[in-house]
Amino acid sequence: MILRLGLPKGSLQEATFILFKRAGFNIKLPDRSYYPVIDDPELEIMLMRAQEIPRYVSDGVLDAGLSGYDWIMENGADVIEVAELVYSKNTPNPIRLVLAVAKDSEIKEIKDLQGKRIATELVQVTKRFLSDHNVQATIEFSYGATEVKVPELVDAIADLTETGSSLQANNLRIIATILQSTPRLHANKMAWDDPRKKEKLQNLAVLLEGALRADDKVGLKMNVPGEKLDEVLKVLPSMRHPTVSKLVNSDWVAIEVVLNEKKVRELVPSLKKIGAHDIIEYPLNKVIP
Repeated sequence: MILRLGLPKGSLQEATFILFKRAGFNIKLPDRSYYPVIDDPELEIMLMRAQEIPRYVSDGVLDAGLSGYDWIMENGADVIEVAELVYSKNTPNPIRLVLAVAKDSEIKEIKDLQGKRIATELVQVTKRFLSDHNVQATIEFSYGATEVKVPELVDAIADLTETGSSLQANNLRIIATILQSTPRLHANKMAWDDPRKKEKLQNLAVLLEGALRADDKVGLKMNVPGEKLDEVLKVLPSMRHPTVSKLVNSDWVAIEVVLNEKKVRELVPSLKKIGAHDIIEYPLNKVIP
């Protein structure tokens, strides 16, 4: 059984390869190749633009793919969503498709776009959004550099933003959010109906979600005198309950927890003051609940 999987080339490529690495898959990309090598004989990967992946998945050319929800909607792709994977190029936040105008524009809200000209890469999504708000406008496809087209060429744009910094740099103001988008592992219906491919996709989703879940988590180990155990547990957060085990031939105990990495810098000095010793912090690749 071979599962043909499309992965996004471009802005999400590096973040996707890192995510797969943390999930346990090593991907190598030969020079000038669109066919990465992965250390799983059941996976065959092809790199392509994220915009195209949902269409090829929907048409059955690919068994599955990883692309943004925005492009699944733009393509009208009839696919099965296997997992939502919340990551992006720069932050763990979803990206947004927003309507933006020049800061000094008289356009203040969606209804003001009636009869206006709008540039975007996501023409169909934008058309549906404006139709839902009973607004008729001219929607034109943008081949890139969309932000610089306002106000000389168009009245507004519908553009993807992760942090909003590029819009601000181009003196643009957001008037509405059309949708939020995160990468989705999705499959065509034929692959999903194949028991072996479905199981492979479900297993892949578990590993990728586990890697994302571990993104801001670390493990913390320490040894604590038995009489200090309750005091330590009062200040020690964990995902569920700390693991506590008795040390051999000792009245000391070992404690192990998984917690948010940012909390460690506050906790360690407090734990040390209480009486914890041999405190060890270690990174996590995956957290599977």
